[in-house]
Amino acid sequence: MDQESFRHRNRNLLVLHFTVFVWGFTGILGALISVNATHLVWYRVLIAVISLWLWFKYKKTNYKLSWNSLITLFSTGAIVALHWILFFYAIKQSTVSVTLVCLSSLSLFTAFLEPLINRSKVSKLDIGIGLLIITGIYIIFEFESKYTIGIISGLVSAICASLFSIINSKQIKKHEAPVISFYELMGALVWISIFLAAVGGFNKAMKLNESDVFYLIVLGTICTSLAYVAGVSVMKELSAFRVALITNLEPIYGILLAFLFFGKDEQMSFHFYLGAAIILIAVFAHPLLHKHFEKQKNKAKYIPDGQ
Repeated sequence: MDQESFRHRNRNLLVLHFTVFVWGFTGILGALISVNATHLVWYRVLIAVISLWLWFKYKKTNYKLSWNSLITLFSTGAIVALHWILFFYAIKQSTVSVTLVCLSSLSLFTAFLEPLINRSKVSKLDIGIGLLIITGIYIIFEFESKYTIGIISGLVSAICASLFSIINSKQIKKHEAPVISFYELMGALVWISIFLAAVGGFNKAMKLNESDVFYLIVLGTICTSLAYVAGVSVMKELSAFRVALITNLEPIYGILLAFLFFGKDEQMSFHFYLGAAIILIAVFAHPLLHKHFEKQKNKAKYIPDGQ
């Protein structure tokens, strides 16, 4: 690798770490913003849609789609909306640390839902990693029962994230990632607006204070639009394996930030950290073991019969 390529790769790695760090910061903002989870997400997607639209105008991006694709992405937006609402609801019902650890179970749900949706076989490695994650979740449930509602909300949020990730893995083959994001966020905005209109949610409860406005602008632009565009751009240069491995740092960054911002409020029991450690070890081990077994499988293909 020449020096220029080395610098370019390191620059992309730095951008990816910054992006994951920013994603970890969303939980902090969710705890700081005073409005409830549904209103918070409505404001978030509104700001994100506007900022992405301005980005498209600046870059002169063609974001027109067929009706079939539009309907698919708008429908997926409902899952995205539910994921974020449950994520922020979990934070308000428990802590940032609890919610981020629950969200780490995303890989567990994806390991089982993806083969089910695609009608393929679940790998033995995924089953083993899944059992480890379930063990960690059970320990947290057993000893942090006061956060039961938050834990359940965080786990269902992870299921929603798994579902739209699987859908997007197919859509990315047809459309550019920022375009997918724009229409899914637009769909999320429409679905949440319909819900709020139906239940009379456009009321005084949506009133923001000065700090809320600032935090929401940061959440909608830097933590959503900018981070998404940056995260997609590095995938052109870095391997999917490296991206997946660094993305697993999100709960760690988030938990460290929660300690920094909230101190004692984020201190948990020994059993929580034990369960969290088991989940995070499983999440980090999965891509490493997967790569190892793929190498072994490829080597076996080239061994002549009889040797």
